This record gives sequence, C-alpha cells and structure tokens, in this order.
Amino acid sequence: MRTRPLKVALLGCGVVGSEVARIMTTHADDLAARIGAPVELAGVAVRRPSRVREGIDPALVTTDATALVKRGDIDVVVEVIGGIEPARTLITTAFEHGASVVSANKALLAQDGAALHAAAGEHGKDLYYEAAVAGAIPLIRPLRESLAGDKINRVMGIVNGTTNFILDKMDSTGAGYQEALDEATALGYAEADPTADVEGFDAAAKAAILAGIAFHTRVRLDDVYREGMTEVTAADFASAKEMGCTIKLLAICERAADGGSVTARVHPAMIPLTHPLASVRGAYNAVFVESDAAGQLMFYGPGAGGAPTASAVLGDLVAVCRNRLSGATGPGESAYAALTVSPMGDVVTRYHISLDVADKPGVLAQVATVFAEHGVSIDTVRQQGRQDGGGEASLVVVTHRASDASLTGTVEALRKLDTVRGVASIMRVEGE
Repeated sequence: MRTRPLKVALLGCGVVGSEVARIMTTHADDLAARIGAPVELAGVAVRRPSRVREGIDPALVTTDATALVKRGDIDVVVEVIGGIEPARTLITTAFEHGASVVSANKALLAQDGAALHAAAGEHGKDLYYEAAVAGAIPLIRPLRESLAGDKINRVMGIVNGTTNFILDKMDSTGAGYQEALDEATALGYAEADPTADVEGFDAAAKAAILAGIAFHTRVRLDDVYREGMTEVTAADFASAKEMGCTIKLLAICERAADGGSVTARVHPAMIPLTHPLASVRGAYNAVFVESDAAGQLMFYGPGAGGAPTASAVLGDLVAVCRNRLSGATGPGESAYAALTVSPMGDVVTRYHISLDVADKPGVLAQVATVFAEHGVSIDTVRQQGRQDGGGEASLVVVTHRASDASLTGTVEALRKLDTVRGVASIMRVEGE
C-alpha cells in the first residue's frame, strides 16, 4: 500500500458534506485498504466558518473555496454545495489544477453536464456523480458500466422522496394534498419552500441525467417535460383505486419504437398496483429499467438524506482514488448516439379523463364522437349521476394508447360541447 495519502478537498459541509467527512474519518482504515492508499481530508470550504463542525479540525476550514481547489496538491474535489454557481466554476477550476471531481449536483449536471465532461476529458480527470440521482441507490454506475453492453429502452422511476411521501400519505389515509404536505414538512421530508420537489424540478433534473446516460444522447433539463403534482386530489386517488391503480410522480425516459428518438418527462401518473413501483412507500426511491438483454431491473432504496447520499459520494471517491493511483480515468460522457429528443406531443400513452357533464341522454354519444374524430380510441367509460342531483354527472373515460398531441386536441374539443361542464382531471396511465 502507498503510504503517501491522497488529498481530498470538500466543498460544502452541510447535511451531506458533514456525513462525508465523518465517514472518511471513522472508516479511514477500511477506505485505505480498499483504495490502496490513505485518503486525507485536506480542506473544507464553507460559507459560515464560525459554526462548530464536530470531528473536523477547525484548521481545515476555509471560506476561500477557489484557493482550496487551486492548491495543486489536491487529488479529488468533492462538491456538495449544489446550485449552478459557484459550483460550475469551482469544478472546472479543479480540473485545470489537476484534481478529479465527485459531485452530487443534479441541477448543474442536468444543465451543463456536457461542458463539465468536456473539461474533465480535456485535463484527463474523472467526473463522477452517483449521488446526483436517487441518493444511496447504485444507479448511475450500473447504467453507464454494468449495462454498457445492453440496449436500454426505458427508465421509469420515483426519484424524489418528498413527493412520494406526500402521494403515499394521500393514498393510504385519504388525506388531501395540503394535509399530506404539512405532515411531510413537519417530519423534515419537505423544505419550507417545497416548489422544487412538488413542481417536479428536482425530478426533471434527474430525468435529464438518466436519459443522457441510458440513451447515449445529450439530454438537457430544458428537454424534459415537467408537470407538478399539486393538482392531484383525493378524488384522483379514488378513481385510481377503482382501476386497481395508485398515483406516483414519475420520471420517465424512453426510446421511441423506431429507435430514432427519445423522450424524457416528469408528471403524476396512475400505475397498476401490480407494478413494482406501486409498492414503493414513504420517502423511498425506486427506478425501473427495461433493456433488450437484461430485461426488467429495479433499483430501490433511500433516495435522500445525509448518510445515504454520503454513501454514494464515498463510493465514487473510492473509484476515483483507485483511478488516480493507477493513472487511469473512468468512463466519461457517452453521447455518440445523438438521438433526437422528441417533444411531449409525440409521447404515446394511455389517459384517464374525468369530465363533469350534463346528466341527460345523448351525452356519452357526443363525447365518444369527439374522441373518434381526433383518432383517440376509448378503452372504458364510466358514468355516474351526482348524489346531490343538480342535473350533472361524472363521466370517466380511459383511453387506449394515444399521443399527447391528439389527446390535447380531444380535450380542447370536449370543452366546446354544451353538455360538458368542465374537465375535472386528466392523468396519464403508465406501467402497462
């Protein structure tokens, strides 16, 4: 074993960063044995140096992150500060000064992953980011290494624990959205401002990363269709249960049937209770992968939190340090396929549409005619009069597979019918 330690600079020492530092210290001997050399925490860049950080030598703490990554003796920079800047500049500066990088920064990788990979390649360094998607779950490495010889056709998953907790609570208790969100906030699953989670921004960034790796194509955050879950109601769950389904906020990345294009999207969807993702409860994450040779695979585990995310960071740190010792680098960006990223209008799936209609003869025939005129085939229809009377009824239509564009045209035409009082909800049906 080499006795000279590999030096690590840690950018950020919050929930995840502090766990990274703790594991590096408490598991130092094991890490050294696995890597072939000791690892040494050489500096920790923070915004508030006065805060007490248990187990970290105050002499290592600095507010000058730029000077830390420019030192020249740093072997690996671990970036867990998040956001676009200064993280982007610090990472590229680290490459320029001889360090490889381990990052957990999903937003930056989704927006500028190609440029970061190019910078790493230019300087012959590693860029690893297992912790950027699904916390502790090994996912990035299996997709870009274990399945590198296979053709991946679809990646569908629950990649945000906050939203899964809220939807699971609504499903299991009948709670409304706000009530479930309040509980998630009280338990620490949701931030004071939950917008990034509940509006799908967090999941969309992860979808961009997963699609790029799975399909060997550059997929940016702007390419991902995003729809939040704030409009999901208890009535939607009641309808889902009648169909033998539940509702999840899903990130879905798939290759077109002709293989010439891909799509990436995030939105709430009904999935059958028989699907493995339906049983993912609480704040857990799970990703379902479908490929030609391996078939169906599912990766499951805690998708957030200090210790789980730090576990993924440390796994990358071990891999990068091993590469450093051997003088090699791991896999970089694979974008050779350069497939077209299709818009949401091209996506084909099933739909569940709930309409408020006049409770009188002939309404169903009118509605069915509109669907037929737009080329959308109906699978099932259920009509029920309102208990409170008032001359209105609920009409639920479940379609066969149709494109998003054709369904949009259908709904626009339905709104123009005098007998249709309103469109209560539209939800995609996935996993079949």
